Amino acid sequence: MITFTPADIDAIRLSAKVAVAATIISLPFGCAVAYLLTFVKFRGKIVLDGIVNLPLTLPPVVIGYLLLLLLGKRGWIGSLLGAAGIRVIFTWEAAAIASAVVGFPLLVRSIRIGMEAIDERLIHASRTLGANRLDTLVTVILPLSARGIVAGSALMFARSLGEFGATIIVAGNIPGVTQTIPLAIYEYASSPGGERAALALCFVAIALSLAVLVFHEYLGGKLGRRK
Repeated sequence: MITFTPADIDAIRLSAKVAVAATIISLPFGCAVAYLLTFVKFRGKIVLDGIVNLPLTLPPVVIGYLLLLLLGKRGWIGSLLGAAGIRVIFTWEAAAIASAVVGFPLLVRSIRIGMEAIDERLIHASRTLGANRLDTLVTVILPLSARGIVAGSALMFARSLGEFGATIIVAGNIPGVTQTIPLAIYEYASSPGGERAALALCFVAIALSLAVLVFHEYLGGKLGRRK
């Protein structure tokens, strides 16, 4: 029989909390960047595209270390937050930021695919009828990109559930505070006699990931039938 300690329950809850927060934080920025890369012509688009996709090629520990430098007490953002009495490093918020950065390229790529599939005649018709860019975005582009947004959000959520490298650098592995499922599994796997507990958390991670994928397919199917 599989049993979970209070620390395990905290890790499961924290993983879900971090994944939800990372997805919510990233979604508006992901839509904005996908819109820029799809519909706006400007110099440096290739550079922006490369920066957005950089987390896919960098080791997560590199991302975590850069975030540590940026958000630490002596970092550019960290010093500003510190002056306001806000500490981010080694908190669950840091884990959410790390997950958001690592999963951001997947979110943008999925939304961009959805936007690129839109019939440009619909956008031109909207502009011809007097809609400005914002109106067209809200009434035409975003609704027609719904499947891409759902797919990107699901990928972001699932990626956040499994984030390890960047999280352990910028948030640490503090039980009940920043210890997510992957970090708890790592701790159990590196401790004598922790194999059973690690396997139990592995099953939880698999179940959560499957639930996200099933929900994504279900919601994507419903959105597809509305078209």
